[in-house]
Amino acid sequence: MQKALRKFGLVRAMDFALHVPLRYEDETRIIKLSDAASSIGAGGSVQIEGTVTACEVSYRPRRQLLVSVADGSGVCTARFFNFYPSQIKALAVGNKVLLRGELKSGYMGSTMLHPAFKAAGQSLPDVLTPVYPTSGNLPQAYLRRAVQSGLERARAAGLLTETLPAAALQDLHNTLRQPPWPLAQALHYLHHPTPDVSIAALEDRSHPAWLRLKAEELLAQQLSQAQARQEREHMHAPALPTRTGGLHEQLLATLPFHLTTAQRRVSHEIAADLARPVPMHRLLQGDVGSGKTVVAALAAAICISAGWQCALMAPTEILATQHFQKLLDWLTPLGIGVAWLTGSQKTKERREMLARIASGEAQLVVGTHAVIQDKVQFHNLALAIIDEQHRFGVQQRLALRQKMQAQSSANGANGENGTSGENNANPPHSPPAPASEPHLLMMTATPIPRTLAMSYYADLHVSTIDELPPGRTPVLTKLISQSRRDEVITRIGKQIEQGRQVYWVCPLIEESETLDLQNATATHEDLQAALQHLQTPKGTPAQVALLHSRLPQAEKKAIMQDFVGGHTSVLVSTTVIEVGVDVPNASLMVIEHAERFGLSQLHQLRGRVGRGTAASVCVLLYATGDSGRVSDTARARLQAMAQTNDGFEIARQDLQIRGPGELLGARQSGSPLLRFADLEADSHLLDWARTWAPTMLQQHPQLAQRHLERWLGSKAEFLKA
Repeated sequence: MQKALRKFGLVRAMDFALHVPLRYEDETRIIKLSDAASSIGAGGSVQIEGTVTACEVSYRPRRQLLVSVADGSGVCTARFFNFYPSQIKALAVGNKVLLRGELKSGYMGSTMLHPAFKAAGQSLPDVLTPVYPTSGNLPQAYLRRAVQSGLERARAAGLLTETLPAAALQDLHNTLRQPPWPLAQALHYLHHPTPDVSIAALEDRSHPAWLRLKAEELLAQQLSQAQARQEREHMHAPALPTRTGGLHEQLLATLPFHLTTAQRRVSHEIAADLARPVPMHRLLQGDVGSGKTVVAALAAAICISAGWQCALMAPTEILATQHFQKLLDWLTPLGIGVAWLTGSQKTKERREMLARIASGEAQLVVGTHAVIQDKVQFHNLALAIIDEQHRFGVQQRLALRQKMQAQSSANGANGENGTSGENNANPPHSPPAPASEPHLLMMTATPIPRTLAMSYYADLHVSTIDELPPGRTPVLTKLISQSRRDEVITRIGKQIEQGRQVYWVCPLIEESETLDLQNATATHEDLQAALQHLQTPKGTPAQVALLHSRLPQAEKKAIMQDFVGGHTSVLVSTTVIEVGVDVPNASLMVIEHAERFGLSQLHQLRGRVGRGTAASVCVLLYATGDSGRVSDTARARLQAMAQTNDGFEIARQDLQIRGPGELLGARQSGSPLLRFADLEADSHLLDWARTWAPTMLQQHPQLAQRHLERWLGSKAEFLKA
C-alpha cells in the first residue's frame, strides 16, 4: 500500500491533508423508498434500511445475484453481477441491511446496481462520507484512514498554522467580501462536510472552505515564481554582447532576405537579454512560418561571436534535420562549426560529434533529446535554444541547465572558462568563476496551456513575432463532416492537377479495436485507389506516400525528401509531421478525426500549409459518431480553430477548455499543481496572490518559506526551469 500511496504522490502529511475528495456520499440518514424520488442525497445516491425478502442467483440473461429488500413503504431489487459466497450469506433472507446506491425506477420497479451494503443497526455518521481520487490499488476505506491520519499529523506538527500576515488576511477578507476561513478549518470541513452543506457550493468550489484553499494555492504559485525570478537575478550567466562587425552582422549581410519589422524587434529584445550577466528566460512566440529560426540563428551568432557554444534542441529528427541543413547553409560560410547529434547516429559518427562538442570545435550543436544525454559534454555552453518548446517538459530544460553547471564546475577546477573573442572556438585560460546558468530561448508557434499558465505568472519574458514574412498567405480553415469525405478527395484531385501537394493526417497508424478512427494505412490505400488515374502537370502519375513513426529512420527520411522535392503529390501521415516540415508547394491540409486532436496539435498541423504564395486551406474532418453530434469540448476546439490563426488566442481558449496543463512535465491538460484554483474564474484571487507574493518575500521571508514548503515541497525547483 505504501508503494501505491507514493506512486499517487502521497508522501508527506501535507500531501494527505491536501488530497481532497472528488465527491461525497450521504450515509448520515435513511430514506424511505416512498420518499426517495424527492430525497436524493450527495453523489446522487440514497440510503435505505430494510429486510431481505428474497435472495437468489439468476442465470438469465447472465449470472447475477438478485436481492429484494423491503422497508415497509416499498421494495427495492439490488443487482450484483460480481459477487462472492460471503455476500450471499450477508444478504440472506430475513437479514436487516442498509443499502446505499443510485436508485432507478422502471417497469420492474425500484432497482440498485451493485449498491454498497452493511448490516443494519450500526450508528450512522454525522458527516458526509468522502470519496477520494484513487487507483485500483488503493481502496477507499484504506485511503480514508490514511488521509485522516495525515490530516491529524499535519495539524499536530503545526503545518496548518497561519502563514499569512495580518495585513494579507485583511486584504483577502476584502477580496472575498467575507472573513476567510482558517486553513485548518477549511481542510477539516472539505474532508468531513456536514449534511446541511450546499452540494452545489462544494461542486463549483465557491464554498468559503474552497476559497481559502484556492487563495493559498495561488499564493504558493506566485511565491514560487517570484522567488525563482529573484534567484535568477542573482545567478551568473555569461554576458554575450553584440559586437560591431561580429558574426551577428555578418549573418544579416549574407541572408537572402530582409527581416520583418517584428523579427528585428524581437532580435533586439533577445540581444539585450544576452548582453546581461544574468540568465535569459525568454519565450519567442510566432505563428508557424513567421521566421523564428532566423531569429534563433542570430542569437546563436551573438553567442558564438563572444566565444561560447550554443545548443539548439528540436523534438523530432525530421525537424532537427531541417534546422541543421538550414543553419549549415547560413553559418558554415561564416566559419562556424556546426555539429549534428541524434539518437539514430552510427557509433563512429556519434563519437566524432561528441569529441567536437567537448573540444569546443563544434560551436553550434543541433539535435534532438540526444543533446542532453549524459555522454554529451560541452566545452563552454552559454545559450540553449529549444524549438517547439511545447514538446519538451521542464525536466529537459533542467537537464540543459545542469549541463552548464557541470561544465562550469569542471572548467573552474581546471582553471578554464569561456571568454570573449571573435569566433573563438577554444577560449584561453582565465581565472575560475562561479557556476553559471545558460541563457534559455524557448520557441513555439502555439504556447500550449502550460506555457500560457506560466506567462500568467510573468515568469517568462515573452517576445512575439506578430507578422508573417512577405509572400506568406493566411490559411483558410474549413470544418467538414466525415460524411463528405468523397468531396474532400475530389478537391485533392484538383490540387494535384494544378501541381500542388497535399497532406492528409490521421490519428492512428493501423486499425484499432478500441477506437473507430480512420487509420493512416487504410486512408493511404483509399487515396491510392481514388487518385491512381490522375497526373501532375509534368505528366507524371500522382504518387501517394505513407509516413509514420514506426518506419525505419532511413525510409522516413527518403519519403520526406521525395515530398519536399515535389515527387510525391499526397503525403498520408500521422502526427509525425506536426512540427517543422517546410514544403511551400503544399496548399491543402486534411486532418482526419480533427475532434480527437488538441488545439496545439491542430494549429501546428495547419501551419504545414500556407508557406508559399498559393491560397491554402486546412480541412478539419470531424466524425459525429452514433449520436449524430460531437461533444461540447470537441465542438469548442473546432470552432476556435476556424475563428482564429493567432497562437496565443488559441492557447487562451485551450486554457479555458482543458486547463493549464501539468507545469512539471509532459501532460497537456489538467492541472496537477493547480488542483484547486482556476486561472480565469479565480482571477480576483490571482490578483491578490500576485500582489502579496513579493511583499511576503521581502517583509516576511520565514512565513513565505513555510507557505512554499506546505504547498510545493521539493517541487519548487521545477518552476525555476
